[in-house]
Amino acid sequence: MAYLEILIGAIAAFALGSLWYTALFGKAWQAETGLTSEQAQSNMALTHGLAFVMMFILSYAVNYIVNLHDLSEQTFTHGALHGAMAAGLYCVPAIAINYLYQRKSLKLFLIDGAYVICFLALSGGIMAALKLGAA
Repeated sequence: MAYLEILIGAIAAFALGSLWYTALFGKAWQAETGLTSEQAQSNMALTHGLAFVMMFILSYAVNYIVNLHDLSEQTFTHGALHGAMAAGLYCVPAIAINYLYQRKSLKLFLIDGAYVICFLALSGGIMAALKLGAA
């Protein structure tokens, strides 16, 4: 069951990314990255496949942290808190370091950093909620 929870958490993160980088912030993200539509669409299977693997690894890490707590504490809110904390304390600073050296815009950092926080919070919340009622 543990890997199924992680898989579902990663799928939720991927689905959020689809919405985030199309309907919500797609045009702004593309403008800030300087990618053309053709560049953004090239090698999509490889890009999405590797991105999903990374989401699975990040979800695995959050699930590990959530599992350090008693099962009775594992609610959606609890998992989302740990996901957001992991993103805010590890992922977002790493993104910031890279973007500072690459001279990326603050707008791009906010789009990408907020996404990581939201997707790990969503993934963590889902994974913790799926444990409710488990023995």
